[in-house]
Amino acid sequence: MKSVIEKVLIANRGEIACRVMRTAKRMGVRSVAVYSEADKNSMHVAMADEAYHIGPAASQQSYLNMEKIIQVAKSAAVQAIHPGYGFLSENTEFAEWCKKENIIFIGPPSSAIRDMGIKSTSKSIMSAAGVPIIEGYHGEEQSDQRLMEEAKIIGFPVMVKAVRGGGGKGMRIARSEAEFFDQLESARREARKSFNDDVMLIEKFVDRPRHVEVQVFGDHYGNAVYLFERDCSVQRRHQKIIEEAPGPGISAEVRKRLGEAAVRAAKAVSYVGAGTVEFIMDAKDDFYFMEMNTRLQVEHPVTEMVTGTDLVEWQLRVAAGEKLPLMQDELSVQGHAFEARIYAEDPDTDFMPGAGPLLHLSTPAPDTFTRIETGVRQGDDVSVHYDPMIAKLVVWGEDRTAALSKLKYCLRQYNVSHSRQAGREGGCLLFE
Repeated sequence: MKSVIEKVLIANRGEIACRVMRTAKRMGVRSVAVYSEADKNSMHVAMADEAYHIGPAASQQSYLNMEKIIQVAKSAAVQAIHPGYGFLSENTEFAEWCKKENIIFIGPPSSAIRDMGIKSTSKSIMSAAGVPIIEGYHGEEQSDQRLMEEAKIIGFPVMVKAVRGGGGKGMRIARSEAEFFDQLESARREARKSFNDDVMLIEKFVDRPRHVEVQVFGDHYGNAVYLFERDCSVQRRHQKIIEEAPGPGISAEVRKRLGEAAVRAAKAVSYVGAGTVEFIMDAKDDFYFMEMNTRLQVEHPVTEMVTGTDLVEWQLRVAAGEKLPLMQDELSVQGHAFEARIYAEDPDTDFMPGAGPLLHLSTPAPDTFTRIETGVRQGDDVSVHYDPMIAKLVVWGEDRTAALSKLKYCLRQYNVSHSRQAGREGGCLLFE
């Protein structure tokens, strides 16, 4: 069932589009970029072998315009589409549309995207597969009173979550019975606005939790492996800002249990390609399934740094019908890696997203142990239309202490300034 991928369309922008293109170029695969009006002079357009305009700046009319992207894919005669992350990467309809047009979707089967995209469904599947899940209510009865009764049974504090949630949206903590209804209404309101769906689930809130996730990879032949774990506990507004691999203080025995649980999760949905199984871990190193991200993650480079792999290359090879490049006994962890996300944000306004031209940009020199994953250059405009993350700094060291020292050193060398208003210099970008 092997296919030949000679040309791939990257249905994305910014640093992830550039990241995919670098690996494609190294493999001799031609890359096709798509771009909105706001991105016509962007770095990913300049890097691509071909580039096509797909609409106005607003993502609904460009990067989320499935029909336009499929049209470009057909006219450019690509064999595959890589969705990156965000935008259409976890869109069941898009994955199915690609299949109908005989274009390889570089991701899992649409059934896995669908099953893992609804939190209540995913938890039922995981429970049946023997993956530990956190105590909670995932039922269809959605009256305020029923949800309150379930919250009391679980015991406060509880987490109120939209079943279709993501990125911290539609999520609230109710620490007591007295504040439950207010938090429920707030979560529902945000879920309706973000996902057009206000069905909620209730879960036990784990105090002082760790957010630990496992990189998994499957192929078309039923093989699945885990590439160990990342700790993503450093977050702000439920968004990750610093990630590391492997998880600090996690024993070899817990690491094996985490990995094996993640592989059971992947096999339960016949997973193909790169995916991440997210767990919440308590102070006793007990862990519980939260969700599965059916795509490549923003933080995948830390896994690459400690395993010596290129996960985009794995994606392209597996999508073309090859078996996994390495099996479980061939994978190991060497050293420690950190990733710091670089955001276009204004520290004077509670780190709200900033926009405007990048007046100055200087970074540490990339080398074997330092990666700069970026989609911007000095002079580029940071658009208000897209996510404010513009780059990632990834470092490796022989152990966690060495990697952390390297991260601090490199962040001091990462200097950016931008203008928030035309003719007005000021603002800076957050280095987390």
